[in-house]
This record gives sequence, C-alpha cells and structure tokens, in this order.
Amino acid sequence: MSNPRPGRSRGGSRRGSQRGSRRGSQRGSRQGRGRQSLGRWILRLVLLAGLAALAAGAVFAVAVARTDVPSPNEVATSEATIVYWSDGTELGRLGEATRRSVLLADVPEVVQRAVLAAEDRDFYEHGGISPVSVVRAVLNNLTGGSLQGGSTITQQYAKNAFLTQERSWTRKLRETLLAVKLETLVSKDQILNDYLNTIYFGRGAYGIEAAAIAYFGVPAAELSPAQGAVLASLIKSPNGLAPEEQPEQLRQRWGYVLDAMVERGWLTQQQRDQADFPKIIKQRATDRLGGQTGFLLNAVTTELIALGFDETEIQRGGLHITSTFDRRAQRAAVRAVQDAGPQSATKGLRVGLAAVRPGTGEVIAMYGGKDFIDDQINNATRPFAQAGSTFKPFALAAATEAGIPLKSVWNGDSPATIKGYTLTNYGDRSFGTITLLKATENSVNTAYVEVEDAVGVQAVADAALRAGVPADTPGLNLDQLDLTFVLGTASPSGLSMANAYATFAAQGQRVTPTVIKDVRGPNDGLLYSAEPQPSTAFDPDVANTVTYALVRTVRSGTAFAAASIDRPAAAKTGTTDDNKSAWFVGYTPQLAAAVLMAKEDADGLPVSLSGTGGLGTVTGGSFPAAIWSAFMSAALADQPIEDFPDPPKSALEKLDCPTVIPAGSASLDGTSSDVTPDVGGVAGEIPPGCPSPSAAEFDPSAIPTDVLPSGTDLVPSEGAPTVPGDVTPTDGMPEPTSPPNPGPTNPGPTNPGPPTDGPPVIPGLS
Repeated sequence: MSNPRPGRSRGGSRRGSQRGSRRGSQRGSRQGRGRQSLGRWILRLVLLAGLAALAAGAVFAVAVARTDVPSPNEVATSEATIVYWSDGTELGRLGEATRRSVLLADVPEVVQRAVLAAEDRDFYEHGGISPVSVVRAVLNNLTGGSLQGGSTITQQYAKNAFLTQERSWTRKLRETLLAVKLETLVSKDQILNDYLNTIYFGRGAYGIEAAAIAYFGVPAAELSPAQGAVLASLIKSPNGLAPEEQPEQLRQRWGYVLDAMVERGWLTQQQRDQADFPKIIKQRATDRLGGQTGFLLNAVTTELIALGFDETEIQRGGLHITSTFDRRAQRAAVRAVQDAGPQSATKGLRVGLAAVRPGTGEVIAMYGGKDFIDDQINNATRPFAQAGSTFKPFALAAATEAGIPLKSVWNGDSPATIKGYTLTNYGDRSFGTITLLKATENSVNTAYVEVEDAVGVQAVADAALRAGVPADTPGLNLDQLDLTFVLGTASPSGLSMANAYATFAAQGQRVTPTVIKDVRGPNDGLLYSAEPQPSTAFDPDVANTVTYALVRTVRSGTAFAAASIDRPAAAKTGTTDDNKSAWFVGYTPQLAAAVLMAKEDADGLPVSLSGTGGLGTVTGGSFPAAIWSAFMSAALADQPIEDFPDPPKSALEKLDCPTVIPAGSASLDGTSSDVTPDVGGVAGEIPPGCPSPSAAEFDPSAIPTDVLPSGTDLVPSEGAPTVPGDVTPTDGMPEPTSPPNPGPTNPGPTNPGPPTDGPPVIPGLS
C-alpha cells in the first residue's frame, strides 16, 4: 500500500523529464538554426560590404590613375581678377602679385615646422587625406576651439592647382583624388616645397620667399622662428589676419602656432616663453594702387571675402567683378577734397568721404585718404572720429515715433542740468524756450538732451541702430547708455553715417551698403549678383519728418552751406569738444554722403583740429560742409532735381498743452501732489514738449499753513557733475562778429547771409 505513490511519482518524474528534455532539445535546435541564419546574413553583409569596398576602391584607383598632376608653374600662370567701374571700364586688378620660388633646403626647418603646426601637424604621417584632422576640425568648430582646418597641406596644394569657381562636391572629390595621386608620385618634401612656393600670404605675396620680403624685408633663409610663426599664421586668412587691420587676432593666432610647436616637440617651452612678437614692416603699395585705387580694391576684396569667396580664388581665379563705384562721382570726391579742403597746417589730418545711393545701398564714391601708397588706412570705412551732433536726427526720429511734434517746446538755456548732467550749447549760447524744429536748425544741445531724457536713451539708441549705425561701433556703449549718447560720443565710420542718413532719404527703408554689383567667372558665368533687400527701419511719416527738419537746417540753420548745391538737401553738422573731429552728413533724394575730418599725432592719438586751414576752430559747417557741397554738386550734375516728400500734418501741429495747473496738482514749493494735470479733459501728466503752465487754479487747501523759512533758495543745486560743452560734441550758435577765414588759397564755405528766420547763423559753425 505504500509503494504505488512513490512508484507513480518516480514514473511521472521520468516521463516529465523526457518531455522536458524533448522540449529543450527542440528549443535548442530552433535557437541553433536562428543563430546559423543570423550568421549567414552577417556573412552576406560583410561580403557585400567587402565587394562594395573593392568596387569603390577600384573606381577610386582608376580615378586616381586618370588624374593629371599640374606643376607649380602652371599654377603660377592663373588669371588675374579684374575689377570694373560701374560703367564696365577697368578699375584695377587683384591678381597682379609677387611670386618667388625657393628650394625647401633654403627654408629654415623651424619655419617649415611652424607651417606644419599651423596647417597640417600630421603631414609626414598621412597619405594625402587625414580623417583625424577632419574629425578634429569638426569638433573644434562645434566646441569653439582652435582654428585648424580639416584639409591637409596636400589637399590645399591640390585645391590651388585645380582652382575653379565651382563650389560643389565634384570639385572636392577632384581635390581628394589629386591629393592621393600626388602622394603616390611625389615625395613629401617636394609637396611641401611646391606648397610653400604657391600659397598666398597676403600683401600680394605668393610663396614664402615673397612673403618674407613683404612682411620682414628679409629672404626666407633668414627668417627667425617668431617671424616664421607669423607667416604660418597668415596662411589661414591673409586678409582676415592682416596686421594693418587685425593685429590682435594675428597675435592670438601666432601664439597658437607656437604652442602647437611646443606640443609636438618642435620648440622648447623656454624658447616659447622667450619669443616676442616680431616687428612687421610697413606695407609697400605698388604704383597701380596709388591714389584712391588701393582703397577701392581693398573694399571690393573685403566684401568678396564676406560673401564667401576664397582668398586664393579672389587673387588669381580670373574673376570679373563689376563694382558700384561710379567713375565720375569718384573723381568728384577727389577734386572736392583737393579744392575745398584745407591747404595749410594739415600734418596728421585725416579726411574721409563716402557716398551711398538711398534704396539700393550702392556705394558710388569713397575717399579713403590722400594716397594708398603712403597710408593704407581707409578714413571712409574706419570708425575713429566721434560723430558729434550728427547723432541728433536719431533722437528726432525717436521723438517723432513717440508722438512729439516739431512744434513742441524745450529749454534751450545754457548751461542746463538734466538728470545730474550739466552741459552747455556751443559757445555757451542760451536760446530760452525753443521748439524742437528750431533746436534742430541751431543744433541746441541742452534742448536735445532734454528730448532724449523724455523719450528715453534706449529709444534713441534703437533709432540709431535701425538707421544703420553698427552695434559694434566704438563708443556706442549699448550696455551703459547715458544722456551723452545724443551728443555723438560714439565713433562710427563715414560709410556707416552715410548709410544711416540714406535710410531717412529712402523714407525709412534701410539697405545694407555694398560695393559689388556682380561677380562672373573666367567663362563669364554669373557667380553672384547683388539684390537690394530693403527693410523698414522707420515709418515713412517718421523719416519724412526728420527730413523736413534737416531741410530747414540747410535753409536757415547750421547746415546752410549745403544750400549752394541749388537743389533740395537735408543735412546736419557735427563738431566735438576740444575740436577733435568735424562732420557734415546730408542727402538729396538720390544720394547720401558723409564727410569727416580729424587729426592724429605720430602715435595715432586724436589731437585738436584747431589751426587747420587757418581756422581757429574747424566746425562741421566749415571745411566738411564745403567738401560735401562741392562733391554733391559735381556728382549730381546730370541728375534731375527732385523734391522730398512732405511730412505728415501731425508733425507740424501744436501740442494740446494745459494752460493751468488744476487745484491740488502742485504745492507752493513746486513739488508734485497726488493729483496730475488735466490734459485734454483727462487726468494725466503734462505731455513732453509742453511748457509748464504759468497759472494755477485757486484752492485754499493748497496753501501751506506755514510760511517758507527766510532765505529758502528754490534754484536747483549746483552740485551736479559738469559735462564740458556737450560732452564731446559741441554744436550750437555762438555770435562772433565776423565769419572765420579759411585762408586765401581755399574757397571754403560760402556765406549766403543770415537765415530768413531764427537767430543769426555764422558761417563755419556747426
């Protein structure tokens, strides 16, 4: 009786075990077949990938075999790039350069290594292309790291040898094929030798021998390690790192190259620590760049680079570039400076002129300096001279947007203290209560600072930026704005100011300035065509209101010299404290132009213009106005006379200002109560630009029970800080007894007599 259960248990156990064994065997068999199937698929994929790789390799090998290798001499015969005037006649060439060849053995090894450190540290380890360099370049770009590109030296040489205007993967493939082909046929040393003899270093120098002479006045064999590092640094971007334009960026790149040499063991840390940035000789311009030609060609080159053209492509890619420069207008600019500018005491004087077409942004003329050969700094595009009162139209635009009309009234007394700033008008002249229109005509500093305070400095700064003043303009200080902003403490370029005023001339439409119309390749294929893309900076009514006020400034204000062009013109003068700069900026419906003058000492520091051309004070209304008028008269000689649009009626309406202070709105001591004046029947503040009411409604409760203490002084405290003149700019209307004399050899500005309305205006004063 006791055996059956155990027996059944043992039998069941055996049968269960057998069934489990069979199921496990079946599962194992299925898993095994699955693994075998997966293995076969993987094997097939590997075989397919291998076959594809072999096929690709075969195709690549055939392509490499069929690739021809050019010689450096063929590269050296590339076509020059030609720049044309707007009428199609030749202005100048960009590809006429110095080319000198030298043996690799004549280049110091430390200089060779500097080039490798900058451009291709693994040059002697790769086979023409370097995946590691490509990955490193991508990572550096993503993380904002060092400036090392992904192309090897072999690829760079291949690119130069096969230079075309095509921007595609096809050209990149050809570059790669040539790089690999070169590595199979030519030694590494020969590739480096050819590279060093054909690469562009800037200053028109191709090859390290020409570069050594251009930058240091010595042959390549005599280059020091520090000098070699400078040349190696320039390869990346000869124009973008030019010592004349970007000295600090060049120093940073130079330090990067030296650090890379230490990292590779090509320079000791002690040598690195003892290295000083070498002195670079002044650029020697060739005769073909004399006068204004060099300035114009440099402006074209800079814009081409900004458009994405390669520097080597620009220099010898056979491009045909039509510029916006008008030959007639350019001659007019040169003659205007020569004939109407100062003739005496001109040492250190810098004069700049830029002219822009409203609505298109085309720069038709530019005066960068007396002669590009003597000085390559472009006074028309360099931001260095404080703008003075030429910034006041931006405050006028902001006020108009805020609903403040030209007949609003302001305090024109001098001196005046506003929000802690004490300032004066030019010549410390007081105008009393004055309308915004009259304050514009006479460039009244105190009234304009009051206007700026009413609308807010930020609103004025925003108007300047919208008009076209770049945010990175020196002295703009957008993060630390104060009431001196409207007085022109910033230092924009002449081109920036001409373009900003062109925005008003175009009824509020802003366009980015350009010096290029189109670019064509060697085969006349169109590579680029400029298309103006206007954006609305101001409502037309706002822009036309500003224009109306500036037209009045020409007719009866400080810019009256512009009336001599015998056509409607709008303009503004600017003169800075200590007479360190003087401006005249204005426009007609067809053209806007800016003229600026400043002086620098031997160290490049600003000095007073006083005495220049025989004038005790050089204001914006003197030589700058005379130059502007002479230029505009000639540049517009064949253009029809056009009128400006009328301003909206609201701009000339009087404000609805209260004539009495309602009861309880102010106490006897002038402090405000909780009750605000009624304006138009609605309780609110007195509108900006309204005079203070002279009477108050009778309210016994407003009379204090105590009499003011004896001797109480209601005059504002004189303890506020004082800002001399109008901080930097000092524009206004002093009253000397006779106009300044620009000298017998200079016609200077003409005096059409006192204006028809407003206070007397003296010629030569801004």
